[in-house]
Amino acid sequence: MVNLNLIDRRRWLKSLGGCACGVSVSGWLPALAEQIASDPRRRRHCILLWMAGGPSQMDTFDMKPGHENGGEFKETSTNVPGVRFSEHLPQLAEHADKLAIIRSLSTKEGDHERGAYLMRTGQRPMSAIDYPSVAAALGKELALADDSLPPYISVAPYRGPGRGGFGPGFLGPKFAPLVVDSFGMSALTRDISSGSAYAELKVDAIKPPQGISADQSERRLDLWKSLEDEFVGSHPAAAPQSHRTVYDNALRMIHSESATAFDLSQEPAKVRDAYGKGVFGQGCLLARRLVERGVPFVEVSLSSSIAGGAGWDTHSNNFDVVKALSAELDSGWATLMADLSERGLLEQTTIVWMGEFGRTPRINAQAGRDHFPRAWSCVLAGGGIAGGQAYGRTSADGTTVEENQVNVTDVLATLCAALGVAPSTENDSNTGRPIKIVDGSPIKQLLA
Repeated sequence: MVNLNLIDRRRWLKSLGGCACGVSVSGWLPALAEQIASDPRRRRHCILLWMAGGPSQMDTFDMKPGHENGGEFKETSTNVPGVRFSEHLPQLAEHADKLAIIRSLSTKEGDHERGAYLMRTGQRPMSAIDYPSVAAALGKELALADDSLPPYISVAPYRGPGRGGFGPGFLGPKFAPLVVDSFGMSALTRDISSGSAYAELKVDAIKPPQGISADQSERRLDLWKSLEDEFVGSHPAAAPQSHRTVYDNALRMIHSESATAFDLSQEPAKVRDAYGKGVFGQGCLLARRLVERGVPFVEVSLSSSIAGGAGWDTHSNNFDVVKALSAELDSGWATLMADLSERGLLEQTTIVWMGEFGRTPRINAQAGRDHFPRAWSCVLAGGGIAGGQAYGRTSADGTTVEENQVNVTDVLATLCAALGVAPSTENDSNTGRPIKIVDGSPIKQLLA
């Protein structure tokens, strides 16, 4: 199906390129974002694939074959001539025409918590301001008033070091992520018809406690509301209001038909198997179901492998761990792309793949790679993104950026633009100061 809005935007960008002097980003971006956001036919969504621990760019999307830093993995060709990446991502290679691989990202935070905060907020963690994650900020902008599900849902978030930048910050609890807990491969759900076991994902308290009838549950809620009204009426402070907001959001979701999105047993075994039986694969399937029901921002984390290890933080045994993680990533992400495309949702959904930093080109004595923020990779895909390209270039040994260096604010501003949200959109901070979602410039070459 032809997307008329997409054609309009392409014509817009073409006309910009034809101008003798060009037009500044500050001039065209707000108008473009307003055009996209105001089109009733176009509901935008974002899926963040968060690679906790920091994935190795040289073993995924920026291979260095023939160099001693390149390691033991081979390259694979993709459906885009000249664009190649790891042999352990063969399914994703068939979707390269929809991927924009940024190989020239350079940041200055090599600590897990600080790096995560920077990548997730666009801010260095050196301020009294409680910055929200870009996920919360975009969820706020993309949400509709009558949405029954929260604007930001986080699937299986990593609960170790590096949790900074995961919350709503000064936006408040209304825009905090709804967390979907994972139970890995140690607590499995079993599809009765196929006998196949899958990692379990569930939201706490989405149903009444076992043994409590619907009538009992309603009477308890009536009692709670009465007590809550009395307390909030006599305590008009921020904390009671925040508490009430959280509960009201939860109740609205519980009583909505959209809550069935969390029941993955409704999906055929063939579909669940294609995504992968682990937490990440089932999380990607859940992301598709949530997007179908209008959720603006969904995050799915890949922080560990069914083969064990410490996620992407591969200071040792890098190649075995990355190979196992890549298998989960490949099936989950590629199937998500195909599924969204088949359902007509990919043009409305922008996908971003990133972690807190990259890993050293040089392989250490433990066959591992250490933290490396100087020259690394992230990926944008799907709606609003000009796929089929690798943007930027690192040196032959992978240690420096040689072409089109970008920073995190460039990447996040590009994400905002792809979603039709002006990066300059402001929210009042906890100090009373208006703060932009991200203070950066979109990379126009990456926008469709």
